[in-house]
Amino acid sequence: MVRRKWAGCAAALAVIFSLLAPAVEGRAASTGVRVSLPDFQVSLNGHAVDQTYREYPLLVYKDITYFPMTWSDSRLLGLEAAWTPESGLRIAQGPVSSPYVSYQADRRNAASYNAEISGSAITINGKSIDNSKEPYPLLSFRDVTYFPLTWRFAHDEFDWEYRYDDARGLDIRSRNPQILIPDLPTYASDNEVALYKGYYYFAETAASTNQVYRTPLKNPSEKELVYSYEFLAGNDFPRKTIHFRILDNELWFSYFLGSNLMGSNTYVKVNEDGKGEKKFKFHGYTDFKKTPYGTLIIALGPNSPGGNNLSLAAPGQNDERGKTVGDSHMYYSRYVSTGNSGYIVDGIGTGDSAEVVGDDIYIRATKVAPDGYSDLNQIYKIDLQTNETEKIVNAGVSRFRILGEKLYYVKDTDNALYSSALNGTGERKLSENAVSWFDGIDDKVYYTTSAGDGKYRLYRINPDGDDTLVLQSSLDGVQVLNGKMVCRLDEKEEYRTMVLDGSGRLVLAMADPISRLLASDDAIVFTTSGDPDVKVIR
Repeated sequence: MVRRKWAGCAAALAVIFSLLAPAVEGRAASTGVRVSLPDFQVSLNGHAVDQTYREYPLLVYKDITYFPMTWSDSRLLGLEAAWTPESGLRIAQGPVSSPYVSYQADRRNAASYNAEISGSAITINGKSIDNSKEPYPLLSFRDVTYFPLTWRFAHDEFDWEYRYDDARGLDIRSRNPQILIPDLPTYASDNEVALYKGYYYFAETAASTNQVYRTPLKNPSEKELVYSYEFLAGNDFPRKTIHFRILDNELWFSYFLGSNLMGSNTYVKVNEDGKGEKKFKFHGYTDFKKTPYGTLIIALGPNSPGGNNLSLAAPGQNDERGKTVGDSHMYYSRYVSTGNSGYIVDGIGTGDSAEVVGDDIYIRATKVAPDGYSDLNQIYKIDLQTNETEKIVNAGVSRFRILGEKLYYVKDTDNALYSSALNGTGERKLSENAVSWFDGIDDKVYYTTSAGDGKYRLYRINPDGDDTLVLQSSLDGVQVLNGKMVCRLDEKEEYRTMVLDGSGRLVLAMADPISRLLASDDAIVFTTSGDPDVKVIR
């Protein structure tokens, strides 16, 4: 009996393998055997397996449970598999994952079937397996390899946790990161979603009203109203989009009402009780930073050459601009370039164009004069106590960050990465490559450089000046979130997303390409291309 075998620690667990070259796999199979479907429930990392209509059901052979090694199921349990005519089948643990796939079919499964013992060469974690001598050999069923996991494989090779009881059946849990699909309403993915302090936050649109709700991570059915507003508001520019962000460990969201030139941004803070409180309302596109003296407001539009777009709102002031900050003849944050028809102000300001350290603001700025701009995109420091404005970097920069006690920036002259002290002294060139993006995790700095055709290479800055290529694969882009780098790989790669830790070590690889990273305080929340469902890596 299966249950007796399980209690004696000789029970087999199900494992899952990829649909690898089914025709070859079929030719390698030799001996036919009779198998049955298990008469108990099986769960894989918390997902109950429906055996009745599953295209690749679990099987039982010689009182041992067998699992189908489909592409998704193997990676769900942290296994990679590869097959070649020369080496046969290779199975190994790896930092891989996949969402659970049910493999539901239209036909109902029978109680028993014929399967075959695989004749292919097999290697598990680098160890050769002679399938002809195995007491529980690998099988082939519906052109998929089936794997028996006894204690030897489940515990010793794959370090899985498992338990069995008569009420709940067999529960198998692997230690690789899991990709979860939270039980949120279907409309939640129509807008942005945030995960903050154990709650999911999302919006529901009804007619011209947006209602922001939250639900507990552990009980998504408990929906609680956070905030509500009318997004039509009597104008001809209806916009229902909500943007979540986490700023200084606080959850905020914003929404824009009106036209590009005459509309306004409203910023709402989510308080400890889970209720949204309107904090700021600014005309036009704006960004803001918290300071010890109030809120720094950066007006980002329209594309006007007037400058003087920096102000400080005193604590408690929740609309419009406050007092002017810095030199009034400066245009702050926005990036200014030259073109055939004159000066060009590119895009909306980004988060790497202003930072607050104590009483000081570090910000990119361009001088404004009656006949145009000068000293384009240089870094200044503004003392909030004295309003003294001091140039720190006498060169145009496309982006900058403060990491630790140093200033990092990319110069327009050569697009290389430089560092200096916060007062601008001790400048040092860090890269010979042209830098497209950079950021820091812990005490390490990473950057990307163009590989052509819109692709990039990821490097780590080394103290000795010899930069290290972190990934051999070319990338579509990188983002840093909660101490991890989320890398989007080229579409030709088997894994389209890789997550690296601060040391550049691979934490997770998955096949689906990430299309959006969403606000979260302790996990990676995202959507994938072609699939609107929100997913979470924990």
